[in-house]
Amino acid sequence: MKHSLTETFDIEFPLFAFSHCRDVVAAVSRNGGFGVLGAVELTPEELRVELDWIAAHTNGRPFGLDLIVPNAAIGKDESISDADLVNMVPDGHIEFADSILESQGIDTSDLVADRNYDLTFTHNIQGQKTNAMLEVAAEYSVALLVNALGVPPPNMFEFARAHGIKVGALVGTVNHALNQARAGVDVLIAAGGEAGGHCGAVSTMVLVPEVCRALKQHNLSVPVLAAGGIATGEQMAAAMTMGAEGAWCGSVWLTTVEAETTPTVKRKMIEATASDTVRAKSRTGKPSRQLRSAWTDAWESTGAPEPLPMPLQSLVSEPALRKVDKLAEGGHGGAEALATYWVGQAVGLMNAEQSVADVMLGFKTDFIEAHGRISAFIEGVDDAASE
Repeated sequence: MKHSLTETFDIEFPLFAFSHCRDVVAAVSRNGGFGVLGAVELTPEELRVELDWIAAHTNGRPFGLDLIVPNAAIGKDESISDADLVNMVPDGHIEFADSILESQGIDTSDLVADRNYDLTFTHNIQGQKTNAMLEVAAEYSVALLVNALGVPPPNMFEFARAHGIKVGALVGTVNHALNQARAGVDVLIAAGGEAGGHCGAVSTMVLVPEVCRALKQHNLSVPVLAAGGIATGEQMAAAMTMGAEGAWCGSVWLTTVEAETTPTVKRKMIEATASDTVRAKSRTGKPSRQLRSAWTDAWESTGAPEPLPMPLQSLVSEPALRKVDKLAEGGHGGAEALATYWVGQAVGLMNAEQSVADVMLGFKTDFIEAHGRISAFIEGVDDAASE
């Protein structure tokens, strides 16, 4: 396929894959797409290890890096110590999270010591480690830097321009898209509310054409990737008929052989329908879509505390959910009921474990078939008009 994004990034097929798993990133790039590594939970040292591996397993194909530096987060641009940040978490939230685990027969006495692990995520979203992460990225052939939850910070733009790297950003509304385009981003990812992870409330079917039309109306020429609920080439083709120039997918890789998801969560996803997800603030403090479980139900129940602002809520949820995942793999029934992970409504279309290569092939095949159906419709209209 030849169009602007395939030529800009030297790829065969404009399918961009977001994943926290280096195996998925490399496999997508090897198979003609564009893998993007989500690095918000990595230290600069860990990022170097991951990029070393990706660079060695992509056969010279391009890949990208996703860093979350939101415009607003507790402690952003402030001098708050780690200890003070941890102490900002109310006891009531910790006690509520503990009570959820204890109701399923899980001991919580060791979770306090585990909470400091999540400060890596905190440092990254506060922007404390952005420069260090970019310095690592400079050592590799990163072709795209992506930011979520706001306009990329100036140092990200400066770094990208100095190194010939494109900048992308996720948006959930038309205003977000216009602000990002005016700020100078090179690629917009219009992510509908069906998406896994952080997402807005507007559906992909509405958001994509709305963003594309608004950009045209304001004479802003920025390519758009459609995201949210897309798990097939047919959906990708549909999005491109609405003005998108490709697709950005995250959820569809979570049930692949290579994915980072635990066997318990992967099984639950394969069995799930589109109705088995919930968009809530209970994991990070900002709205994100995740697999519904006893954990998410508890936070949505009457009397549950209001989730804390980012990043404080992660200090409550992540230690608990890491323990849940570990126990679930040991066969603990209560932990299996609680186990969850970020995933979009496309989970209803993810019904079998496949390799990344097979998913990529399926996208391409479905896309071609969808294009053929549309072409046949047009030919039918032309034939009727000529009669």
